[in-house]
Amino acid sequence: MFPRRIVPSAVLLTALTLAGCGGQQPSAAPAAAPASAAAPATSAATGAVSITDPWVKTAKKGMSAAFGTLVNNSDAEVTVVSGSSPLSPKIELHEVVESGGKMVMRPKEGGFVIPPRGTHELQPGGDHIMLMDLAQEVKPGAEIAFTLTLKDGGTLAFTAVGKDFAGGKEDYQPGMKTGEGNG
Repeated sequence: MFPRRIVPSAVLLTALTLAGCGGQQPSAAPAAAPASAAAPATSAATGAVSITDPWVKTAKKGMSAAFGTLVNNSDAEVTVVSGSSPLSPKIELHEVVESGGKMVMRPKEGGFVIPPRGTHELQPGGDHIMLMDLAQEVKPGAEIAFTLTLKDGGTLAFTAVGKDFAGGKEDYQPGMKTGEGNG
């Protein structure tokens, strides 16, 4: 795990104001924190939220998913309600649950809830950020920009690194089911 950095609200607000809504290419490195560090953001109502070890499963086309550990450094519950990335025109927050004796992937109702002073794990076979209709191939080492939106309107901007991963029988292709013998 890499150390977390907390950025004062004024510094973050200045950086976000200067950055604007630029159309950054998915493979380009962002002006924010490097992918190997925690990427902090500040939510006005809830305090600091960050992510550690963010990564995206490599994929040639179609779909992929992003993972990492969401960290809530505040004394209040924080909920991630949506996400965006130049890599994908459609991003959903997903979970993997048992349904009819099989493990299935579906949108996570209510988003990802991070307890006060706690964490929320995004991992293969569990909660994850789903990227659909990839704009380009995700290669190992690619740096992918993301912005997560919090329930209170705050945001978390970070960069995730492309990483090969064959475990968990995760496929992330249309019609995919996850788990033993399903994908």
